[in-house]
Amino acid sequence: MTTLVTGATGNTGRHVVRELTGRGEPVRALTRRPGAAAGIFAPAVELVEGTHTEPETLTAALRGVDRLHITVTAGLAEVGPELVRRAVDSGVRRITVVWGGAVGPVEEAVARSGVEWTRLEPQEFMSNTLTWAESIRTEGVVREPYDFPSALVHEGDIGAVAAAALLEDGHAGRVYNLTGPKPLTPSERIAILAAATGRAISFVPITHQQAVDRLLAAGVSQADADYVIGWYASPSEDSTTVDDTVERVLGRPARTFEDWTAEHAELFRATS
Repeated sequence: MTTLVTGATGNTGRHVVRELTGRGEPVRALTRRPGAAAGIFAPAVELVEGTHTEPETLTAALRGVDRLHITVTAGLAEVGPELVRRAVDSGVRRITVVWGGAVGPVEEAVARSGVEWTRLEPQEFMSNTLTWAESIRTEGVVREPYDFPSALVHEGDIGAVAAAALLEDGHAGRVYNLTGPKPLTPSERIAILAAATGRAISFVPITHQQAVDRLLAAGVSQADADYVIGWYASPSEDSTTVDDTVERVLGRPARTFEDWTAEHAELFRATS
């Protein structure tokens, strides 16, 4: 049975693809640029051009697909229910969805789809740390408005849980809160990065508005910028409390931030 993974080259999508192919499962990877993605995945992965935000163009991509993985991204809320409807009409019988931070139209459409579904609710990705890479490389600093803890989850663990829910029975109708094994403040993450890279890294506080303005300058909408920085300003109990779902689903401990840092340390080392 074939699985279509939307956003296949994204933070979580690529890990879903790799987990599925590692189990010998046929995978169809949806990406805007199949040529650029060719070097990312195993040759057995079928690359198809497209985006989940244009569901009317996905008739061929959905043909013969039994399972579907969706990552809720910007622009999907309006058309996501149509994507779900087309998927079910084409024969998809199992769906996993990585939420967009709240239960919105896409998540609701999946829950009403009439097929087996599992919703994954990661609190914060460890890969968000990559936004610090340039300032660490060039200046040895991290600028953030808040130093509150977050139970970040390794994006590879999100992919592994998604693969388990797609391939195994017993996950239908489940909502999985996904965290790492330990809540960490930005200062604590910086200390781990400093130890891994062998360099001093300073935490420089900025204001709430400066953080919002930084996102706006990067092209983020006002609503999304306010949401993201507001989330850091007032983290929920779920985002700071460790949940053992990853270990229960996968039968192994969730990966640590030290694990993630070891995989990505080179991206934070000073440029010559």
